[in-house]
Amino acid sequence: MASLREEPTFRRAMVATRRVGVTYLPRNVTDRRVVGVDVGGTKILAGIVDPAGRVEHRRERPTELDSQDRLLDELGAAAEELLDDSIAAVGFGLPSRIDQQAGRVDGSVNVPLQDVPLRELMTKRLGRPVALENDGNAAALAEHRAGAGRGAPTMVMLTLGTGVGGGVVVDGNLLRDGGELGHTVLVYDGIPCQGTCTGRGHLEAYVSGTAAAKLAQEAFGPAVDAHRLVRLAAEGDSTAVEILDGIGRKLGAAIGSFVNIFRPQLVVIGGGFASAGDFLLEPARETMRREALPPARGRVQIVRAELGTAAGVIGAALVAYDELGSAG
Repeated sequence: MASLREEPTFRRAMVATRRVGVTYLPRNVTDRRVVGVDVGGTKILAGIVDPAGRVEHRRERPTELDSQDRLLDELGAAAEELLDDSIAAVGFGLPSRIDQQAGRVDGSVNVPLQDVPLRELMTKRLGRPVALENDGNAAALAEHRAGAGRGAPTMVMLTLGTGVGGGVVVDGNLLRDGGELGHTVLVYDGIPCQGTCTGRGHLEAYVSGTAAAKLAQEAFGPAVDAHRLVRLAAEGDSTAVEILDGIGRKLGAAIGSFVNIFRPQLVVIGGGFASAGDFLLEPARETMRREALPPARGRVQIVRAELGTAAGVIGAALVAYDELGSAG
């Protein structure tokens, strides 16, 4: 079975100390495994994660978007098919606004989850402790503890996929409330946002994979999606390069604002559309250096995520391990 991540460095990601970049498993979870479920706008990824950081199994299924009830059933099924007696908890990373105290999904933009007591529902169905986290936060947590963000006290992460997610780590601690970085207003009265969002000019409308696909289809026709756009750029197509350059500059403008607000040492770019690499990141770096204030603009680095598609699963597993650790 394919592994998402099989490197021992993940052991440093487990929770026990607050020392930046190096954390360890609490004693009460060293012999347990958890399931991490990463819910995206097009697919659900799930895997069993052990204390050494190995994702022992990977499952993938399409995200059910027809109704909330059908999506809830898919979430339960994605976790259930990985359960056995060794599984101590389940973590879900969701593209949603989450009330952590109530264990409730308050709302979502790109999936049909609105005002649902998800922790209670899944705990009853799965018979194990359940932890919830915003998917951008989960990915940021994984990259900070086990990926590109190791050693950076303060880090911003953006995930570019169907939408734009994100998370912020300040002085080693994840900012868990808010953090809808993809809905930062980039252009007043700009183009409409996507999904159920009624706003205009949001970052998500300009730099997501969905936004890139729209621009690609306008230029090349309906058969060209964001991934094909990146391939065309790699093949030297000047129009594709120009489209990605424009997206990268908008991304860099937003990053400049985040640098001014959070003063991170590092900005990590993940998600499926991050495969565009330096076609996006070089113009983003150039624009960030223009928009961010000194001295931060000369110090901050913009890098690609290291964990790839594993970040969401690992991050969801981390919040499940956190839940076990806090339970004692």
